[in-house]
Amino acid sequence: MKGLLYSLMFLTAVAAPAQAQSPSGTLAKIRDAGEIRLGHRDVSVPFSYLDSNQKPVGFAMDLCALIVDSVKVELKLPALQTKLQPIQLSTQIPLIENGTIDIVCGPATNTLERQKVVAFSDTIFVSSIRAVVRKDAPVRTFEDLKDRPVALTTGSTSIILLLARGQEKNFAVKQVLSPDHAASFLALTTGRSDAFVMDDILLAGLIANSQTPDNWRIIDDSLRTEPYGLIIRKGDPEFKALVDKTLVAMMKNGQFAELYAKWFTKPIPPRNVNLNFPMPAPLKEAVANPNDKGV
Repeated sequence: MKGLLYSLMFLTAVAAPAQAQSPSGTLAKIRDAGEIRLGHRDVSVPFSYLDSNQKPVGFAMDLCALIVDSVKVELKLPALQTKLQPIQLSTQIPLIENGTIDIVCGPATNTLERQKVVAFSDTIFVSSIRAVVRKDAPVRTFEDLKDRPVALTTGSTSIILLLARGQEKNFAVKQVLSPDHAASFLALTTGRSDAFVMDDILLAGLIANSQTPDNWRIIDDSLRTEPYGLIIRKGDPEFKALVDKTLVAMMKNGQFAELYAKWFTKPIPPRNVNLNFPMPAPLKEAVANPNDKGV
């Protein structure tokens, strides 16, 4: 009996640490399902969009692919399946919250308001909120858009930022809301709006891939500088640590800079257009000193 008691005590002592080391949260969900679910955008060039074969590609997709590799190693599941789920700006957070997707592989501004319901990876990009207008339009600042129709994407931070500028400078615009960036840009190119307000890099991508790129320009005026992060579930430090560890390793070994050059300073599919968007100084700082600070 005494020997049996010692055996049971030994097994309990061994089992407890093993159980404590088992994955939890998102990693446990992924392990049990045998798959990781990535949310991707359709038109967010060059972060996450569809190529000529309707395959999701882009800078954020490449980052997520390397994160998937890290998950495979962490869970010792080399055959882990990857499932792709189309998302929109307005659905990305609800789909994270309800467990439909495990990570958003696309441009997402890390805001303090959003941090109340979701978490963000370390910063992967830093943009400025600007407006695209016709090249010959008499618009230099946001105040010049007073009483004009302005395209905005539903769920974007551009909406509240433009409203705040309007309250501060005593002007208002006529909002033309669309479900995604392509539709917002279409509202501009078809004359239903006089401007489209969005992140400068996304505007650059839309212009570069348009039929008449020389017809458009991005104004210098900016509503705010915004950091992007990959969205993950809140209250899951284990998965966030793995995501950030993967990103930081890439930033330190030069792989992050290589991927940035691939998507922002070289021809990209489907039309081999070069965005000519060198890494901005705020992003260089974020790469040198990784962080997940929001605005």
